[in-house]
Amino acid sequence: MSETTRQKTAIIIGAGVGGVATAARLAKAGFKVTVVEKNDFTGGRCSLIHRDGFRFDQGPSLLLLPHLFAETYRDLDTSLEAEGITLVKCEPNYHLWFGDGESFELSTDLARMKEEIEKWEGKDGFERYLGFLQESHRHYELSVTHVLRKNFTSLLSMARPSFLRHLLALHPFESIYSRASKYFWTERLRRVFTFGSMYMGMSPFDAPGTYSLLQYTELAEGIWYPLGGFHKVIEGIVRIGERLGVTYRLSTPISRILLSSDNTTATGVVLTTGETLTADVVICNADLVYAYASLLPPSPSARSLAKRAASCSSISFYWALDQPVPALAAHNIFLADEYRESFDSIFKQHLIPKKPSFYVNVPSRVDPSAAPEGKEAVVVLVPVGHLLESSGSSDGGSNSNGSISANGTAATHKGTSDSPSTTQDWPSLIAHARSTVLATILARTGVDLSAAILHESVNTPPSWKEVFNLDRGAILGLSHSFFNVLSFRPKTKHPKIGSLYFVGASTHPGTGVPIVLAGAKVVSQQILGDLGCGEMPWSEGGKTGVAAKRGRERGSGIDEVQVSPVLSWVHWTVLVLLLAVMLGVWAR
Repeated sequence: MSETTRQKTAIIIGAGVGGVATAARLAKAGFKVTVVEKNDFTGGRCSLIHRDGFRFDQGPSLLLLPHLFAETYRDLDTSLEAEGITLVKCEPNYHLWFGDGESFELSTDLARMKEEIEKWEGKDGFERYLGFLQESHRHYELSVTHVLRKNFTSLLSMARPSFLRHLLALHPFESIYSRASKYFWTERLRRVFTFGSMYMGMSPFDAPGTYSLLQYTELAEGIWYPLGGFHKVIEGIVRIGERLGVTYRLSTPISRILLSSDNTTATGVVLTTGETLTADVVICNADLVYAYASLLPPSPSARSLAKRAASCSSISFYWALDQPVPALAAHNIFLADEYRESFDSIFKQHLIPKKPSFYVNVPSRVDPSAAPEGKEAVVVLVPVGHLLESSGSSDGGSNSNGSISANGTAATHKGTSDSPSTTQDWPSLIAHARSTVLATILARTGVDLSAAILHESVNTPPSWKEVFNLDRGAILGLSHSFFNVLSFRPKTKHPKIGSLYFVGASTHPGTGVPIVLAGAKVVSQQILGDLGCGEMPWSEGGKTGVAAKRGRERGSGIDEVQVSPVLSWVHWTVLVLLLAVMLGVWAR
């Protein structure tokens, strides 16, 4: 069989969202794909905890940007509906609870929002809200078109005219909080419309204004939930991949990525058992910082990545309650009175705030199958600082469902210049978080959950690190500050090792399930383009057939920028000037 007709092979490290989506796409393109996963389940953080008839989403619990999920299934010649997946809309989006006893409901219902907003912002408040929606919609449309569907293979990628002319309209040099402050005059509503920055694991005082796009998709498209748990969506992609010939090897950790003798090409993986698997391409869906540090030879890139800003971690409680809690909606946010200070504790001191903001999910509110009749499943996510050491293993043991017992771990890490040296006793911090959450819920809703808890499971920064190999226990990967996105984010292809690609939260385009699904399409197209596999077997950003082919012939298929030397210098000059302006703004 000639090299041109031989079936291409791919090994994917990790069965997280990016791994399973890339596997299915490459299998559809004719590859023989093997996925190796260290755990005995698929989905990574997007997995389930089952216990005594209760079901909990271990990670994501709300579905945003539903069209990106639909696109993934459509590209694989099926649909969510055809795979037996039902999405239900959550109404309201959230119930927000404040320390002064007031509350606020976020909704896609404009009449409902008008009433809520004018209560605090006056008669013209709703008009300003519509202005905020218009700006966030602009961020949304530009980001989907020019960021999520494009690869940024070099700094020159940022100089694409189609992107560059819209850069300032994305407000990347202002924070989400500062942009919201231009539309909302009360501190209460500024908090209501900025807490969503935690989706990127960032403070709203640092997250680029671009990310108000998340508020838009919530307020315009709504929040959705897959019946049976979020993992149903991932399970569907796994099932499609298997129909296309993907082989999944669970409970199969690897010790390293296999390289050629001169360390210039990835040729496969070595399992911890010593078995070697070879392939034409290797795609790593493991945590990117972990992969550079632990699966590849030591390098300056690995050391540099270990120093990059990371997202936050969390203490997450999974509570089985012996009674319903009608006071809570499906999605609840309890906002700290000391809003800015709470974010500083997380992102500057890398601690848990004394009185944190936190999220409470009650999946049984929209999906009764999450808990036995007359009982309730509750998930509480308390954002906390990540571990400060970027290497070594966490202490403590995990239980069979991938979470860690409340008295099962303690970890120590040193402080940074932003905080004194700190010993973090996780059992004590878990106890503090639990008591604070229970006391806050009681004070603001009048509901005492403490006596209703039948059992709990807990995830902490050390357990996130141990179970999922998350560097520093950062649950959303690297930060999304400006110098950690676009061309500055780690590339989808290793810069020096051929045939080695990356997909997941810490590579382009970024974190979050729908964003990683978009990234899986980007990297799959890059691989097919690099290997000369011809016509893409799905729509490329809305273009099909001849239009897509012509796009690739112009070099746009995998976004290789081709410009004249003179125009190239113009692009570089504009880019350098923009960066200089940005640095000047941040230096003030």
